[in-house]
Amino acid sequence: MLQQVNGQETSPLSCGNDPLSEDLQVFLGSDFQLAELDDLTKVNPVTPATVLRCLQERYQVDVFYTTAGCTLVALNPFKPVPHLYCPELMRDYHIAPQLQKLKPHIFTVGEQSYRNVKSLLEPVDQSIIVSGESGAGKTWTSRCLMKFYATVANSSASQETHETVERIEKRVLDSNPVMEAFGNACTLRNSNSSRFGKYIQLQLNRAQQMTGASVQTYLLEKTRVAYQAPLERNFHIFYQITKGASSSERLEWHLPEGAAFHWLPNSDRTLEEDCFEVTKDAMLHLGIDHSTQNNIFKILSGLLHLGNIHFDDSEDESQVL
Repeated sequence: MLQQVNGQETSPLSCGNDPLSEDLQVFLGSDFQLAELDDLTKVNPVTPATVLRCLQERYQVDVFYTTAGCTLVALNPFKPVPHLYCPELMRDYHIAPQLQKLKPHIFTVGEQSYRNVKSLLEPVDQSIIVSGESGAGKTWTSRCLMKFYATVANSSASQETHETVERIEKRVLDSNPVMEAFGNACTLRNSNSSRFGKYIQLQLNRAQQMTGASVQTYLLEKTRVAYQAPLERNFHIFYQITKGASSSERLEWHLPEGAAFHWLPNSDRTLEEDCFEVTKDAMLHLGIDHSTQNNIFKILSGLLHLGNIHFDDSEDESQVL
């Protein structure tokens, strides 16, 4: 790692007689396996250089979660890691006698919050803040937490309430594809980047069974509908309706096959998020019937046609177009 000082390249670790720089050199040059440090508070000395080096070493051996005290640091692997979120692993973290003895994971945070509610005579609300820059994996992390809580709540349900819990679980999880279709877009950093913030509240009864959920959204990037940066795309839902609509739907929504829309840049790219049927099914499970869906998609189609309108400058300002 080099930095420019008066036009000369120099290492930030060579800073004269600074004792801290000497500690850095000793720590980073030691034979200690940095990839085995699962808690950044154990790094000595704690500096940006040592913390980043530790995270880098763990990332290179496919370890993507590291604790930093009560905070969990997650690194986006930018590749599928199915075994890292399988139901068997959820169960292992849920039944573990001592969570601190398991490897850092998003399930550790989820289970600890669940146990905090369960252990109190008067349950206290628990909050998890998922924060990070664009492309860090906030959407995926939120999705994993919701799946974890739905699975855990279902496991504690009695036979009589199992069907009800399953129905609630289905609706909670189906909110994800709908929110992502209408609020996520492909950016330079991430093919499924949230263009809004969301506050998700999962509601449990005293038996710790899921009884409902609510979602509040804010700061939606509405300007993306009319403007997209080069090499970026509009919201997923616009691409879904133009690629996935049936012949009868195209006729009703006035979406001719192969039509070009100014507000749909990079439409030749095909993403996993372009699956229209998944969005429609999720909307149906959330109580949005076919008639309401049809009206929504008509409005979206109208917006696309609106983007193709071109206004010319008029020499006579009194003319009405």
